[in-house]
Amino acid sequence: MLTRRLFIAATAALSLAASASYVHAQDKGLVGISMPTKSSTRWISDGESMVKEFEAKGYATDLQYAEDDIPNQLAQIENMVTKGAKVLVIAAIDGTTLSDVLKRASEAGAKIVAYDRLIRDSANVDYYSTFDNFKVGVLQAESLVAGLKERFPDQKPWNVELFGGSPDDNNAFFFYDGAMSVLQPMIDAGEIAIASGQMGMDTVGTLRWDGAVAQARMDNLLSANYTDKKVHGVLSPYDGLSRGIISSLKGVGYAPGPEMPIVTGQDAEVASVKAMMAGEQYSTVFKDTRELAKTTAEMVDAVMSGGEPKINDTTTYNNGVKVVPSNLLVPYSVGQGDIQKLLIDSGYIKAEELQ
Repeated sequence: MLTRRLFIAATAALSLAASASYVHAQDKGLVGISMPTKSSTRWISDGESMVKEFEAKGYATDLQYAEDDIPNQLAQIENMVTKGAKVLVIAAIDGTTLSDVLKRASEAGAKIVAYDRLIRDSANVDYYSTFDNFKVGVLQAESLVAGLKERFPDQKPWNVELFGGSPDDNNAFFFYDGAMSVLQPMIDAGEIAIASGQMGMDTVGTLRWDGAVAQARMDNLLSANYTDKKVHGVLSPYDGLSRGIISSLKGVGYAPGPEMPIVTGQDAEVASVKAMMAGEQYSTVFKDTRELAKTTAEMVDAVMSGGEPKINDTTTYNNGVKVVPSNLLVPYSVGQGDIQKLLIDSGYIKAEELQ
């Protein structure tokens, strides 16, 4: 009987300790996490990774996806503020639309971290956590050029078409500018020809990063400019656009092999990695969103603990009102030969997902 009583007492003590541990694990406050959409697998991964990282550090989380609907995102952020969120981590759909809600959030005492996409036109953005977005564009263009040299060494000038990301996403301009820092000198030298003449983000941008829009535009480019010539390469800033572009190319007879145009990408989405393995997409840019989530959680925890977050850029990201202190992570170019080492061995993609 004594043994049983001791067992019951010990069990109760353990239960109480577990309960206390749970309460303690949630006593640092609520972090609101606002993601733009579930239509891209990377945003799902970002959200899940952040929930894991923040909860491991003792924060409660409220993760919401706005499905690329700006009023929806505004309402979700308002609700997070109403719930008493001490921190808002926001990947904006349109980085110019949040000024009012962020002002109210800041007045309520919340710290605001722009996640991956810079929030513009607001003084109430405390920090920015992202990748080196200019470098992303550089890597895409360098990969495009490498592919052109490899596949079409004697066919200069290379016929290339340019695609940009969504004009309401500040990152899209960094991607484009980074790429053009490599491509413009080659265009000027006559090594690359833009048969359509379409250049500049005001012309080549793709609203909401929509693959169907990219496919339709590529259809038009091909029918208007390539009835008597071949396209050698397409600068695509995102895998979802790349797949639309590739569908268009396949629709007019291009197929994996020596005549397949070089198509770049970004985000190492499983469908596009499969396309790379099939010889359709040439490359992608890998941004380890697990590391971005971890870095963001560490930044927030430092601030909420009264310290200073890790910052490695205090000059680049002017949002129109202020230069936002930023932490930039390193992106990696991935070709067909890099898939195993960079994506599978790192655990970012499971080998069975690519079968």
